[in-house]
Amino acid sequence: MAKTGGTARAATAALDSLDFALDRGSPVPLYYQLAQQLEAAIEHGVLAPGNLLGNEIDLSTRLGLSRPTVRQAIQSLVDKGLLVRRRGVGTQVVHSQVKRPLELSSLYDDLESAGQGPTTQVVRNEREPASPDVAAALAVAEGSEVIVLDRLRLTHGQPVALLCNHLPATLLDLDTARLESTGLYRMMRTAGITLHSARQTIGARSATAEEAARLDEEEGAALLTMQRTAYDDTGRPVEYGTHIYRASRYAFDFQLLVRP
Repeated sequence: MAKTGGTARAATAALDSLDFALDRGSPVPLYYQLAQQLEAAIEHGVLAPGNLLGNEIDLSTRLGLSRPTVRQAIQSLVDKGLLVRRRGVGTQVVHSQVKRPLELSSLYDDLESAGQGPTTQVVRNEREPASPDVAAALAVAEGSEVIVLDRLRLTHGQPVALLCNHLPATLLDLDTARLESTGLYRMMRTAGITLHSARQTIGARSATAEEAARLDEEEGAALLTMQRTAYDDTGRPVEYGTHIYRASRYAFDFQLLVRP
């Protein structure tokens, strides 16, 4: 009981620290404005997983909104999977969906800068003969030795992605302990490797039973997939990655421009 009370007080303090800016003269519905600001607070870690929101009556009184307006805002976030209503507990923050820019960046760096509290479990860090696909991507001879990394990436203790990376065997020393405390691209930069560009393909498929177990999903759940070959500033391929992401927790975010 004391733990629940502490969590509720922490959530109340977090909510009290938020400065809701609701424009009553805007054509944007008030429930949508409130939902967007609550979602931003969740994404930036101001409202953390496990935090409880105040009840609808208290929140509507504080904001000067009708109870149906507050209920609609909360329901929209429940529908997105960011909040959950629990009987006898109240409305609770579940997690925020990771929105990653579609650019050459490290998932670890992106999560850290977004306040997502990334952690890593290294499942595999060893050397193996290059398969035809890996050899072609890294421009090495088929069967030659390459480094293979399998990692589980988590945010706030919840799995988000399974990352498989292949690298040239002589590229750098990849210490497992360091890989669990920082990102691969950060280790490359520290070693003097300057990433310049990448070729990337994004897709989607259903989770296998093994993948679902690792990612805390149901078998057959939607997954986002990404294949990427990264190049350094000399044009040398330095990394070939095949990654899968929980579609319920992860999205690619990018801007499209009209070609002149």
